[in-house]
Amino acid sequence: MKIRFLILSLFASTCAYADDIKQLAPTVVTATRVETNSFDLPVSIDVVEQKDLEGQLGMTLSESLIRVPGITAQNRNQMAQDPQISSRGFGARSAFGVRGVRVLVDSIPLTMPDGIGQPGSVDLDSMKSIEVMRGPFSSLYGSSSGGIINMISKDPSKSPEISGGILFGSFNTRKESMSTSGSVQGVNYLIDASNFSTDGYRNHSSTDKNQATIKISTKINEATNLTILNNWFDQRSQDPAGLNAADYASDRKAVAKSIDTTNARVIRNNIQSGFNLEHKLNENNNFNVMFYVGHRYNSQFLPTTLNKITETTGKDSLYQRSYWGNDLRWTNNGSFFDKKYSFTTGVAFGSMSDARLEISATNGTINDRNTASNIKRNEANIGYNFDQYLQGQIALMEKLDFHAGMRHSLVNLRVDDYLYTTRGGTGDSSGAVSYEKTTPVIGLVWKQNPSLSIYANYGVGFETPTFIELAYDNASTGGSSNLALKPSESENFELGFKSFINANTKFNAAIYKINAYQEIVAATTGTYSVYTNVGKTNRQGFEASIDSTLDHNIGLYGSYNYIDAEFKSAFDYQDSLPTINSQLSADPVTNPVTTYHVTSGMKIPGVYKQQIYGEISWKYPELGFKTAFEARHNDSLFVNNANTAKAPGYTIFNLRAGFEQNVQKWKVSEFVRIENLTDRNYVGSNRINDGKLFFYEAGAERNYLLGVNASYHF
Repeated sequence: MKIRFLILSLFASTCAYADDIKQLAPTVVTATRVETNSFDLPVSIDVVEQKDLEGQLGMTLSESLIRVPGITAQNRNQMAQDPQISSRGFGARSAFGVRGVRVLVDSIPLTMPDGIGQPGSVDLDSMKSIEVMRGPFSSLYGSSSGGIINMISKDPSKSPEISGGILFGSFNTRKESMSTSGSVQGVNYLIDASNFSTDGYRNHSSTDKNQATIKISTKINEATNLTILNNWFDQRSQDPAGLNAADYASDRKAVAKSIDTTNARVIRNNIQSGFNLEHKLNENNNFNVMFYVGHRYNSQFLPTTLNKITETTGKDSLYQRSYWGNDLRWTNNGSFFDKKYSFTTGVAFGSMSDARLEISATNGTINDRNTASNIKRNEANIGYNFDQYLQGQIALMEKLDFHAGMRHSLVNLRVDDYLYTTRGGTGDSSGAVSYEKTTPVIGLVWKQNPSLSIYANYGVGFETPTFIELAYDNASTGGSSNLALKPSESENFELGFKSFINANTKFNAAIYKINAYQEIVAATTGTYSVYTNVGKTNRQGFEASIDSTLDHNIGLYGSYNYIDAEFKSAFDYQDSLPTINSQLSADPVTNPVTTYHVTSGMKIPGVYKQQIYGEISWKYPELGFKTAFEARHNDSLFVNNANTAKAPGYTIFNLRAGFEQNVQKWKVSEFVRIENLTDRNYVGSNRINDGKLFFYEAGAERNYLLGVNASYHF
C-alpha cells in the first residue's frame, strides 16, 4: 500500500528537476552496449562508482557489491577460492568460482564458454566503476547470464601523474600499490601494480598476490579509437576449507586437521590481453571490433578425504587454460517515420582449452608423475561458443520507448580422456555435447515525466553446465563424465520504476518472477559431486534502493532485497560420505549414507530471503574530511538441498573515515576502516551442498584497515 501511494505521488510530480535528474542518473554501457542514461532503460542496473570503491581493501568483488540490491556477494575471508556471487538466486549453488552470472571487464568476458567465471584476476585498483545489471535483458550476453557484472577501468589522466599507496590491517595484512598515467605523443597510458599479503583471519589462510594492469588508448584518426588492456596476476593462497556446525561452534578460526597435514593451497596465475577498436563510419553508424586472449595456470592441493584427522593423502587438481574470443558489432541510429531508433547487431566467439591433471600427493607434495597409479585424471576440456545477437529500441511515442533483442547461442563442450586406456578400458570420460538456444527479450519504458519512469520486460534465458558439473557421474569413484546433464532454461518477468523524489533523492524498485526448468543442482555429494536437472524451480522477489543527499553534506543510501526461491519439483538428494562429528579433536563417528527426498516448496540453498544494506555519510569539505557508518543484515539461509542445515542470520556494522589534502601539485589522502564493530560471530560465506558437511566459513572478528595514498600531477 505504501508503494502504491508513493507511485501516485510521483505521478503528480512536476518537471522542475529535469536538469538535475540528468546529472543524478548515471550513464551506462552494459544494457545496450552504447552509452545511455540509465533512467531511460527498462532494466534494473546499478553503478558502483569510484567513490564507493575508496577506503576498501580492493582485493575481491564482494567488498564492492554488497550495496547493490538483488546481488549476493559473500566474503570468504580467504582467497583460495573466488568470491561467491549470485544475482536473484542465479549462481547461488556455486561452491567456488562464479556460475550463472557473467563477469566482464571493459566488456571483455572473464566468463568462459562453459559458464564459469573467475573475477579474481581483475586489479580492482584500476577500476573506476562497476555496472551491475539484473533481469531479462542480461540474456543478451549469452548463456549463463542470470546477471551481468561489468567492471569499467579508469581512463588515463590527461596530464602526467604518478601515485602510490600503502595499506596495513589486522591479521598482518599489507598492501603496496603504485600507478602512473598520462599521455605521450597522442598515446594515453595507465599502469597500475600492487602487492598484497595477509596471514588471514582463520588458521591456514595466508595469501600473497601480485597483480598489474596496463591500459593504452590512442586516437588513430578522427573516426577511429583503439584501446588495449592487459591484466596479470600471480597468487599463492592457503585453503582453510569450511567447518561443520560442531567445529564452527567450537572454534571458528580452526581448520580440519587434514587441511594442515596435506597443506591444502592454491597456486595460480593469469595473463590476459585484449583490444577494442571503435570506428565511426558516419554520423549514424559505428563499428566495433573486440578481441582478447589469455592463459591461466591453476594448481589446487586438496585432501583426498576429510574423514580422518590424521589424513596425509591428498591430490593436486591442476589445469592450464588457454582461451580467446572476439566480438564484432555494428550500431546504427536514426529516425524511422520521425521515430528515433537505435539498433545494434553483432557476432561473438569464445574458445577455451583446459589441460587437466589430477595427481596424488602426500603431505602436500605431489607423487611421482611417471607412476601411472598416481595419475587420477588426465584429460582435455575443450569448449567454444558462437553467438549472434541483435537489440534495438524505438520511441513509439514521446514518452514511450520499446526495447527488444534476441541472441542465438551455440555452446559446444568436449572431453578427451587420455587416462582411459590406463584404467583397463573402463570408465571412459570422453565425449561431447552441444547446447543451442535462442533467447528473446522485450521491454517497455514509459517516461511519465522527468521524475518518473516505469518499465516492464520479459525474457528467456538458459544456463549450460560447466565442465566441473559435467565431470563425474559417480560420487565415490568419479566414474565417467556426466554428459547427459542438460542446460537450465528460464522465463523472466520484471516490473519496476525509477524515480526522483526531489533534486537530491532517487528511488528505484522492481518486482520480478523467474520460472526455471531443468535447473542444475547437486544430486549426490561426497568425494566427488554429481549434478542433475530438476523439473522446475521458482524465484520471486522485490528489490529497492534509495540514494539521497541531505543538507549539511549528509548522505543516505539504502538497499533492500527480498527473494523467495523454491524447488517446485521433487527429487532425491544424497550425502554419500559419513557424517563427520569433529575434525578438531578426534576421529569422527561413522554414520550411514543419508538419502533425502526434496519436495516441492523446499527452499533453494544459498539464497538469503532478505538482505538489507544501509549507509549514512558525512563530509566536512573545509578539512577534507569524510566518514560513513555502514550496516548490513542478512537473513538465515539453507546450505543444502535437503534444508536440514542452516546458516544463522546476522547484522554487522562498519565504520570508515578519511582525510584528503591538496597541496600545490600533490594530493594526499588517509583513511581508516573498522569492520564488524560489535565483534559479531557470524558465517561470512557458505559452501553449498558440501558433501562432507563443511558448510561454514567464518566471518572475521572486529578488524581494521589503515591506508595512505599520495599522487603528484606534473
